[in-house]
Amino acid sequence: MELFHRILKTAVEGGASDVHIKIGTPVVFRINRQLVPIECPTPGEDWVNRIVEAIVPRHGKLQLDDNREVDFSYFVPGIGRFRTNVFQQRGTFCLAMRYVKTDIPPFEQLGLLPIVRKISESPRGIVLVAGSTGSGKSTTLAAMMQHINRTSRKHVITLEDPIEYVFDDDQSVIEQREIGLDTPSYVHGLKYVLRQDPDIIMIGEMRDSISFQAAIGAADTGHLVLSTLHTTTAAQSVTRILDFFKAEEREQVRRQLVGTLQAVVCQRMVQTVDGSVTVALEILISNGTVRKLIEENKLDKLSAAIDVGTDDGMQSFNQALFDLVKARRITEKEALSKASNSQALEMNFRGIFLDEGRRILG
Repeated sequence: MELFHRILKTAVEGGASDVHIKIGTPVVFRINRQLVPIECPTPGEDWVNRIVEAIVPRHGKLQLDDNREVDFSYFVPGIGRFRTNVFQQRGTFCLAMRYVKTDIPPFEQLGLLPIVRKISESPRGIVLVAGSTGSGKSTTLAAMMQHINRTSRKHVITLEDPIEYVFDDDQSVIEQREIGLDTPSYVHGLKYVLRQDPDIIMIGEMRDSISFQAAIGAADTGHLVLSTLHTTTAAQSVTRILDFFKAEEREQVRRQLVGTLQAVVCQRMVQTVDGSVTVALEILISNGTVRKLIEENKLDKLSAAIDVGTDDGMQSFNQALFDLVKARRITEKEALSKASNSQALEMNFRGIFLDEGRRILG
């Protein structure tokens, strides 16, 4: 374990976000989104098996035996906490470990807009942080949670798989429940959460119709529900939610979303001119136009509603990327590579702005 912990310590000190351990190949760190092999003894099968036996918690070993993979948090005093996935390839174990910083960065440091702070202060409803894997959803959600913790007296219950950021009670009382350790499953935890007198429920990830239906039910009764979702745009998130349900259930769910969805914050990581990374945000706010489009099942027009909803705090990815280029934080090339509509963004850089959103909405 000494070598293993030394590897983890080196990763933290070197600014790595992830550690990859695979039998027979060098240990690899991810630093500034690049994979970097490090100099250390090559992991052997016996060594990796001993590591797996030592770090997988008791509740995870049955899952590892049954499914050949498991998620959990691994904490090393003096080094830090790692979101860990143990899985198999070619019949042998591999480890993918993401370092979770104990200090939750504030909104400004993360590059989050003031509207995100306002969204986190929503009194009720569903707020989603969306994006692809590695886009920083968990960190943004943690920043929103920490803002709530520091500014309001709320009872917050989280359901996470696994727990990533640990919160110390400030103004709020926060209870964090890890799937497999504190409750058998999301379904089981969501079944009983309303009996635990929460004001706010944080669900680590929306995965199926059961979790969404529970979230909608909680929001309907006046609770604020925060969660993450794997989608690439804010507008797509509404369609993604409906896709979790059977065709005959979607109309009812769509009408429920009209009254419960508050906002979607979707993000993409972009590389800055100084070699670091920041987020570009697409933001959907459930204003009158958005609610009407959802109610009338005109989901294909939600992107247009975002384009014209700047007065309500909305912005598209193209708008976010254009602002980052104007602020000289990212290059035009990087912006175009991450744009939803690269042709329109290229026209913007040439000073041509078409009011397509208003035309589409009529």
